[in-house]
Amino acid sequence: MKKYFNLFDFNQKVDYKTEVLSGFTVALALIPEAVAFALIAGLSPLTGLYAAFVMGLVTSILGGRPGMISGATGAVAVVIVALAISHGPEYVFATVVLAGLIQILAGVFKLGKLMRLVPHPVIFGFVNGLAIIIFMSQLDQFKDSNGSWLTGQSLYILLGLVGLTMLIIWGLPKLTKAIPASLVAILTVFGIVVGLGVDTKTVGDIASIQGGFPPFHIPMVPLTIETLTLIFPYAAIMAGVGLIESLLTLNIIDEITETRGRGNKEAVAQGAANILSGLFSGMGGCAMLGQSLINISNGARARLSGIVASVALLVFVMFGAGLIEQLPMAALTGLMIMVAVGTFEWASLKTFNKMPKSDIFVMLVVTLVTVFLHNLALAVIVGVIISALVFAWDNAKRIRARKSVDTAGVKHYEIYGPLFFGSVTAFNEKFDVLDDPNEVIIDFKESRIVDMSAIEALNKLTERYHKVGKKIHLRHLSNDCQQLLQNADKIIDINVMEDPHYKVVVDKL
Repeated sequence: MKKYFNLFDFNQKVDYKTEVLSGFTVALALIPEAVAFALIAGLSPLTGLYAAFVMGLVTSILGGRPGMISGATGAVAVVIVALAISHGPEYVFATVVLAGLIQILAGVFKLGKLMRLVPHPVIFGFVNGLAIIIFMSQLDQFKDSNGSWLTGQSLYILLGLVGLTMLIIWGLPKLTKAIPASLVAILTVFGIVVGLGVDTKTVGDIASIQGGFPPFHIPMVPLTIETLTLIFPYAAIMAGVGLIESLLTLNIIDEITETRGRGNKEAVAQGAANILSGLFSGMGGCAMLGQSLINISNGARARLSGIVASVALLVFVMFGAGLIEQLPMAALTGLMIMVAVGTFEWASLKTFNKMPKSDIFVMLVVTLVTVFLHNLALAVIVGVIISALVFAWDNAKRIRARKSVDTAGVKHYEIYGPLFFGSVTAFNEKFDVLDDPNEVIIDFKESRIVDMSAIEALNKLTERYHKVGKKIHLRHLSNDCQQLLQNADKIIDINVMEDPHYKVVVDKL
């Protein structure tokens, strides 16, 4: 019988054993990633480890998505590397604090809802690109210190250990789920390497992780406008990249667990975590899709796993560095390759013949930008812009007009499709001002006036009819459309014909 405890989430049952074991597994997987990202940013390994501890702990306690793991990430490392090289770590810490403040403001002003504007093809491209990056980053383990590919016995040993890790992670859940397969795989490979004295690359070959408790200190930078001008662009980009990656990860975990996280709460938590990270000598970070998927695949669903992972990571740094540095990289490489395989949306490949070509194009563009530029924020923004332009183009072509003349000699134009900036040209081409009768009615029962371009189009159309002495009426305008016209009464003079028989349909609860 499993024992369940309730931790921080009063409506959620927590499997204590699963959460703790998954947390230890995630902690082991966080170490090489945090070290690698710190080195990419031009900082010491401990800045990445401290960031992983602080980010993981704060977001696990305060975040809007239980089970999601945060830490030092490559996306943040790429943003701050130039600043670290030119001005040193103190300016990086100040930047991280400022980025955290920006993220808190984003959460307070509820900007998390902007993630609704991210189309599904963009999410597919983001996930697939990230999976490819995770996989490609593991290929470095198959190279020696000179950057040459391993050959001979060293390669065969590494391949064998990686293959064994992947086999255990794949096969053990088919037999039992009592213990996380990833943890069993890591411990098994570790036991083989240590017990048999196998010569293979270990965590200690990358860098030493020995350290103490993260030291608190206020970043030693001049409090001047020049400093703010220098670090603000980096902070803004870091805040944006962190929020995009975190909220997309939140949405993906939501889909997997069939639950709903709170984006704005997560934004505030990410901001608070980055502020504390900068004050405790960390490089900052955001949510990590790979580690989050490890956690979720192990069965963790609550905050406890993230808390355990961050605390265990700190314990490793302070007291267990000598043991953890003996951990074979082959085990962690096999684990991350399986994460990459699980992260990739294989179902997206089956939709190539079913999805619109524009969606396929967006998905491929986002994937390629993610892989080759390693800029997740740019990839998502590009994908959203392309999707928006395609949507506007498709809707611009849907404007239609059915024409008829009634017994009183009044000509009716029944408009179908939205009237907005993209459809204005096609809309204007529907009218024959010179040959129309003296009275014209434009019926918007199946259309909507969307923006200022539509208002201006109606204004110009009215002027064209007035110049030749003809009347024009608008019919079947919804309340919001009428309000839009009334707000523009200084620039438009249109006789709005009220239809007493027309009512907006509403749902009755």
